[in-house]
Amino acid sequence: MSSPRIIDAANDASTGHASVSAASPPSTQRVVTAPGGETYFNRELSWLAFNERVLAEACNDRYPLLERLRFLSISGSNLDEFMMIRVAGLVGQAQRGIDKPAIDGRTPTQQLTAIRNKLVAISARQQDIWRDLRAALADTGIHIADEKRVEPAAHAWLETYFLDEILPVITPQALDPAHPFPFVHNEGMGLLFTLTREADQDQIIEMILIPTALPRFVRVPGDIAGAGEAVYISIASLIQRYAAKLFPGFTIEGDGLFRVLRDSDIEIEEEAEDLVRTFRSAIQRRRRGQVIQLELEEDFDSQAEDVLLEQLGVHEAAVIKTDGMIGIDGLAKIVDEDRPDLKFDAYSPRYPERVREHDGDVFSAIREKDILVHHPYESFEVVVDFIRQAAADPDVVAIKQTLYRAGSQSAVINALIAAAENGKSVTAVVELKARFDEEQNLKWAAKLERAGVQVIYGFTDWKTHAKIAMVVRREESGFRTYCHFGTGNYHPITAKIYTDMSFFTADPKLGQDAGKMMNFVTGYVEPAGLEHIAIAPLNLREEIYARIDAEIANALAGKPAAIWMKCNQITDSGMIDRLYAASNAGVSVELVVRGICCLRPGVPDLSENIRVKSIIGRFLEHSRIFAFANGEPMPSAEALVYIASADLMGRNLDRRVEALIPILNRTVHDQILQQVLLANMLDVEQSWWLHADGSYARIEGPPDGDRKPFNCHRYFMTNPSLSGRGGALEAGGVPKLSLRKGRGG
Repeated sequence: MSSPRIIDAANDASTGHASVSAASPPSTQRVVTAPGGETYFNRELSWLAFNERVLAEACNDRYPLLERLRFLSISGSNLDEFMMIRVAGLVGQAQRGIDKPAIDGRTPTQQLTAIRNKLVAISARQQDIWRDLRAALADTGIHIADEKRVEPAAHAWLETYFLDEILPVITPQALDPAHPFPFVHNEGMGLLFTLTREADQDQIIEMILIPTALPRFVRVPGDIAGAGEAVYISIASLIQRYAAKLFPGFTIEGDGLFRVLRDSDIEIEEEAEDLVRTFRSAIQRRRRGQVIQLELEEDFDSQAEDVLLEQLGVHEAAVIKTDGMIGIDGLAKIVDEDRPDLKFDAYSPRYPERVREHDGDVFSAIREKDILVHHPYESFEVVVDFIRQAAADPDVVAIKQTLYRAGSQSAVINALIAAAENGKSVTAVVELKARFDEEQNLKWAAKLERAGVQVIYGFTDWKTHAKIAMVVRREESGFRTYCHFGTGNYHPITAKIYTDMSFFTADPKLGQDAGKMMNFVTGYVEPAGLEHIAIAPLNLREEIYARIDAEIANALAGKPAAIWMKCNQITDSGMIDRLYAASNAGVSVELVVRGICCLRPGVPDLSENIRVKSIIGRFLEHSRIFAFANGEPMPSAEALVYIASADLMGRNLDRRVEALIPILNRTVHDQILQQVLLANMLDVEQSWWLHADGSYARIEGPPDGDRKPFNCHRYFMTNPSLSGRGGALEAGGVPKLSLRKGRGG
């Protein structure tokens, strides 16, 4: 199976990318198309375009080979989740006869048709890239032996491994009236064998479900594979290779691998009496959800295919056939190969210098001045230390924290437990509705409760997505509240690969607002008299509307007017329409949107003053930043700057508890606007322009004067920390525009 090239000549990513001014996009080459309506792009097709940009990085010759393989694996994992959640939702709507159109006017059925057409091309493209990478890996000594002969020593080892480690675990099952069809769990893989019994020439079909306890790939030991060589074979291929050991007395006529994806969304009724028990039950139902997609090998036995379709209740439209690898996400196992020469240079995040200057005392550093920490370039350990020190500090009386995703091994959780055991009043808002982390969060909630932490689950119908931690400390002048506001989760693993902001402050008014917000979540006490923080779903939407409207008024009055926004998704029609109105009023709108963007930029009389770019690179852009010119040329000290936990999506604005935090401190304001946001605006090496027709294009073109291509990830990795005088790995910097006026703080 083949597919159109997503990147043509641009596949040779060794070509230097041009530097580009913030005023005009360079000459570009169209590479990814996401069709949409007249006013908006379709959300689902925009997401698929995002995943194509991720997939394109697997072709980026500037990246080491195993990092390119990582991007291919990520594209597969992304696509699986898209199928299990977004496509499953559309299938459910279509089956129930719901014709409510999407933002671009497509009905669920029309969206499914467009999605499936796109999926075929993306799946084929993944296989094309996999074949290229597989050949390139072989040239470096990393071999995937699924379809080729191996050396006698490797063959002997693999056969022994199969007999000792695989054969006792797997269970062949005949598919006939006497044997009920086995349940295939979500993301489950299996093999069907068509056999002829040698004694009477009867034909039977046997199924082997591959247990999740088995690894996706087996690695032949280095002393057997040979010096400098790594030989892998997938578990499925290993079973196929030695299947005769399973079926003595039978002739194997054919075999085929399949994989199942099921509806994995969880719906909770508002009247649920016991949220914990309801979620435990829902997690079990998820594993048995409706089959959404069936992946098959291209040469899958037709008789066996008919059996699968009938028993799984799958329509042919939900079948994807491939002549390559099934379960692209499994390649992450090979990425773990210990080959530093084929990976990005190792990077260790810096610990904030400001905290070091206070001998590691986080609270002393915050008391002196607000602190901004930029992850993953600066260590997430400072956030953990914030809670650890609070747990051990005899003057700390209370800790309150929201927990959306915390990971499977969380130092933050352990610190909260230690605080409770030390007699602190500890409150944790654990969000059970964090998709695919529900089970882990249930475990954390139980562990926290056993330690004496007051665990709150928040609202039944709203997710608590805000990232806030409060520490109340007894000091000479009275109680002081220290706050951490984040754009990302309290998750030690994702904090190493997601770009996020951590803002620490002891500002009394922000502390009071944070306390009111926590009371809103824990006791449904709607906050009154908020001075700085805006909260979704109460007033966050209105606050951003007001800031956009102020820019419109400034533009109409002839004053400088500009909006800079960085977020992950823009899908809310109300917010898009407000930005369209700003464009038509003459406001310059610059958007950095990593993923889904339903806004159509550059359309005359609609959005001609709006530009949208997407950054895809070594790290996952995740921070949400909103800046408004406020009557002065952008960027300036007078600009209004906010960080947030929310994207511009209906779910974030109307159905989640989110926080929008104004940045009032002069230093932090400068760091966010003049460094982080400006660097994102100026990046060209990892950036894609979104065009009015829905196509995305890498920024390409000749150098702009003497300016070198600028990479915002490299800049933050190789320059001093934002929070102080951290060490730089190399000289260089982002062009900065000096502030015209001072700002308090």
